[in-house]
Amino acid sequence: MKTLSTQLSYFLQNKEIRQNLPILLKYVGVLVAVIVVFTVLFHFIMLYAEGEQHSWITGLYWTLTVMSTLGFGDITFQSDIGRLFSVIVLITGIVMLLIVLPFAFIRFFYAPWLEAQIRSRAPRELPETTSGHVLITDRDAIAPGLIARLERSNIPYALIQPDPSVASEWFTEGLSVVVGEIDDQETYRRLRADQARLVLANRDDIVNTNIALTVREAAPDVSVAAVADNEDAIDILELSGATHVLPLKRWLGEQLANRINTQHAGLHTIGEYEDLKIAELPVHRTPLAGHTIRETQLREKTGVSIIGVWKRGLMEPARPDTMLTDQCVPVVMGTPEQLEELDMMLSIYDVNPNPVLLIGGGMVGSAAARALTEQGVPVHLVERDRRRCRLLRDVCTEVFHGDASDYHLLHEAGIDKAPSVLLTTNDDAVNVYLTSYCRRLNPELRIVSRITHERNLDAIHRAGADFVLSYSTLGVDAVISILNGRELVVLGEGVDLFSRDLPKSLHGTTLGESGIGAKTALNVVAVKHNGQVTTRLQPDLRLNAGDTLVMVGSDEQMDAFVEIYQ
Repeated sequence: MKTLSTQLSYFLQNKEIRQNLPILLKYVGVLVAVIVVFTVLFHFIMLYAEGEQHSWITGLYWTLTVMSTLGFGDITFQSDIGRLFSVIVLITGIVMLLIVLPFAFIRFFYAPWLEAQIRSRAPRELPETTSGHVLITDRDAIAPGLIARLERSNIPYALIQPDPSVASEWFTEGLSVVVGEIDDQETYRRLRADQARLVLANRDDIVNTNIALTVREAAPDVSVAAVADNEDAIDILELSGATHVLPLKRWLGEQLANRINTQHAGLHTIGEYEDLKIAELPVHRTPLAGHTIRETQLREKTGVSIIGVWKRGLMEPARPDTMLTDQCVPVVMGTPEQLEELDMMLSIYDVNPNPVLLIGGGMVGSAAARALTEQGVPVHLVERDRRRCRLLRDVCTEVFHGDASDYHLLHEAGIDKAPSVLLTTNDDAVNVYLTSYCRRLNPELRIVSRITHERNLDAIHRAGADFVLSYSTLGVDAVISILNGRELVVLGEGVDLFSRDLPKSLHGTTLGESGIGAKTALNVVAVKHNGQVTTRLQPDLRLNAGDTLVMVGSDEQMDAFVEIYQ
């Protein structure tokens, strides 16, 4: 009874239902009037056409049974006019009771009530005991990957969605979502923002500014990370209270620029771990090409460790017998001094003074062009938009206006002699096409490209791309690095650097006995023991309680590690 009264109260409190109630009352009034008229006519026809007299209850009874199509048959007309009247009553009943009434009730009352029930599924607040969680203000390109990483690390999260209907859809998908306005202080109080680990403002610059200001009022001490699309928004977001500003499009351009072959061989620094630096080393036209990792003796000569090898978009474990070809790009780890020594050893090789070819002058492309220009690398830009051509004319060595699919234009831009081509268009299909096209025009090129959707990763690698990075992957890596309190390390699409405390099941075992590589395909690249990071790993290295494993691999491989060892 309590549930019935609650539902009835909620039913009557619904705004849309209250607005539709007068319509229902008017229809019921018309229906009652029709029943009364038919009841009166029944008595009139029975008396004057059939010579029979019935009570008013009998007349109402006959009218309702005919209109509802029950038709018991205990009271019938024998005259033609009576039967014609019965047909009219029957048709009227079918229309008014069996068609219009159910439709009106469902459309104006049941459907709004059901929709309200669905809209109320998603919660409006988090439990008072919630803490250490991450609040995400939009389900954008970054959110799916970030949510997967948070769930893998057992970090609670909550998506904020102003629309209850959308929130309910997300809730039924199994997402942790809360209904609330993103520019309302009360929302963040109900979401325990003061106990959160991080608030991610991942909408446009204007909305993110409002979010940062609102969060600061509700939770002055919480960490706020805000995505910045435009460079001009960085200072505004910082002044608005953002703890971390993430200019992801600029970073994406810079990360892509660091992955190309330029005028000479050398290291491309891509991140740091503790006191060690991580860098990529293209071996194209260097003495390293054609030798196995053991034969290069890089560890003996410089102290650096090869922790993985890129081969046309795939990261392979660094084994002593791994052969390094011209297309391979080893990933190395070592101290700044060790990497500097290795860089000096190789800087005299692979001399190619020709400009790098940049296709696409958008926000990512312009960031890449500026990064290359600051490094002293000449850049030839191919762009269809004349306005962008004018904006980047002072940044690039030369600008070529036109379609990149035009062979004569690419030939004029120098694709035949360029050491690398950088594809930064915002269309995955175009980037896949241009990758295949450029690979056929110059098989020696190092092709670096961006993508938007992860599903296109395999296609662009098959087309011949050497390195691919997406906006969403960069965003996820940036947020995770903030949560872990470490520098941003971007190894590449589908590959990440993981740091895990040694599971109890591995205490006292050696690295060889652990079987991590064989069972999970993860590559253990370093072990942290008593604050010291060791990269010179041997199978007989003893793993002890308190150690931290540093591993390179995919999210799926990390899932396998957790399932097997935790």
